Amino acid sequence: MRKRMHEGHPNRSELFDLKHDDGGMVDIEFIVQTLVLAHARGHPELLDNAGNIALLGRAGAAGLIDPDLAQRVSAAYRRFRQLQHSLRLNDARYARVPPEKSVADLRDDVRRLWRGVLGE
Repeated sequence: MRKRMHEGHPNRSELFDLKHDDGGMVDIEFIVQTLVLAHARGHPELLDNAGNIALLGRAGAAGLIDPDLAQRVSAAYRRFRQLQHSLRLNDARYARVPPEKSVADLRDDVRRLWRGVLGE
């Protein structure tokens, strides 16, 4: 599914697409959905429609993922959404930013959590 979504939203620029590129918002959403589907039976606190940030925190608190990494990926999601909203308010066609160190570090955290939850 992830591959199909990437193919449906190709990014031929040097910029990082906050939503669709590897390590972006869609990956965070897939991670959260996977955690809920895999662990909700034993962790009913994951069943609330609490949002991705809260659910990452709950998964970290339950020991399903590293709590520190859960916090960093939550921060990444917040930052990516903030940048996306700012770009949209300025009529940007795409939610893409230069791959600066601060964004690259957040993206690396998302990739690390992806590998921990879903593998390569």
